[in-house]
Amino acid sequence: MQNSSPTSQTSKTPSAASEAAPVQAVQAPRSCLDLFWAFNRLALQGFGGVLAVVQREMVERRQWMTRDEFVEEWAVAQIMPGPNVVNLAITFGQRHFGWRGSFATLAGLFVAPLMVVLTLAVLYAQFSSHPEVSQGLRGMGAVAAGLILATGIKLIPALKRNPLGVVLCGVIASVTFVSVALLRLPLVYALFVLGGVSCFLAYRKLNLNLSS
Repeated sequence: MQNSSPTSQTSKTPSAASEAAPVQAVQAPRSCLDLFWAFNRLALQGFGGVLAVVQREMVERRQWMTRDEFVEEWAVAQIMPGPNVVNLAITFGQRHFGWRGSFATLAGLFVAPLMVVLTLAVLYAQFSSHPEVSQGLRGMGAVAAGLILATGIKLIPALKRNPLGVVLCGVIASVTFVSVALLRLPLVYALFVLGGVSCFLAYRKLNLNLSS
């Protein structure tokens, strides 16, 4: 009886641990060419808002990142100067294949979309005076806003594992929304002030958890 109990306990431990903390499988890109085609694909789909496409392509379709990793990487890309998706592409490509990976992601983001944009610019110069064209472009603004909102809602579950907790994250997000959308404060103030407060609180929370 004494010999069988440790065996039964050890056999149950892995399953219990896996049920308690499920880990999403993450795959690495196979080559620089794989990076190029992936970012080329998401760039050609990013009409009006590329955030939703990046999250779906990198997290759900290719599984190159977990949802938590994407939230963290996007937060860093957001506070850096320049387009956030370009910042994310550069850091992601450099992490896997060095400067060649960064070049591959940038080429994928810009080569094919540049051809499309130049073609559309020529067409728009000819037909921009038509009221149907202007009204159609206004309608696309609502679609872009819906894409960004839907992506934000899909990323909310990642806050459950945030060191600040869901409630405090919600408060910070609400203050940020009021500051930028309603009070129309410059975005840089929200990034440095609210972002600095969030980093400080998270740092203290993590230190308290480690000391305890």
